[in-house]
Amino acid sequence: MSEADTDAWVRAGLWGLPGYGLLTFFTTLDPQPDPARHYDAWARYVTTDTYVLAHVLGSALGLILATFGTVALGAYLARTRSGRLAMGSMVMTVVGLLLFLLGMGVSAFAAPMQGQAHLAGLELDDLPESFAGTVQSMVGLVMVVLLFVGNVLLGVAVWRSRALPRGAGALWILAAVLMYPLGLVVAAAVTGSTPRTVLVGTLVVVLAGGWMALAARRGPVRRGAGAPVRHAVT
Repeated sequence: MSEADTDAWVRAGLWGLPGYGLLTFFTTLDPQPDPARHYDAWARYVTTDTYVLAHVLGSALGLILATFGTVALGAYLARTRSGRLAMGSMVMTVVGLLLFLLGMGVSAFAAPMQGQAHLAGLELDDLPESFAGTVQSMVGLVMVVLLFVGNVLLGVAVWRSRALPRGAGALWILAAVLMYPLGLVVAAAVTGSTPRTVLVGTLVVVLAGGWMALAARRGPVRRGAGAPVRHAVT
């Protein structure tokens, strides 16, 4: 594969970022009820076909697109002045996304069975705490830290690269703040359901990701003696 072909694949992969934002936006429009306060409503919510399809075709597919897009962004920035930062933050973010995908599988397939058990009269509230539950909580904490720190550093890498719009980097950082400390952390610690900050964050992801993907169409980046120099692909 030629270098021009590789650059074309990288630029195409960047479109996974706004695609991830769009899919996550639509799956966040109707957040699930808080199971700690409205368990019956939650059980009915997670046992619908719509819930399963939204998690598989929306949330999970969105995370897959985010993974491709993040790898493409790291590859695009690798030859710029912020290449080391971009590659390190890309690895951190991808690990966080894969851990998130692991949890999404549990939510997509285990939650409906738990809801069905409750609606059938099988109460699971009195079960003792398990080692699996403890590990799940620890993995969730690591996931949020990796995704937040990794995406903030990716935004900084975009800002410093001189290869993509600085404004897109700033928006990417804003999206990370909205979706993780003000989103997933608030959901886990306070609301028990996805807050509206995540919905806003997904729209910011669409804007920032689309902006970067459009800007990258102007050509691949080559590392020069000073600022990066663009060469058009013919």
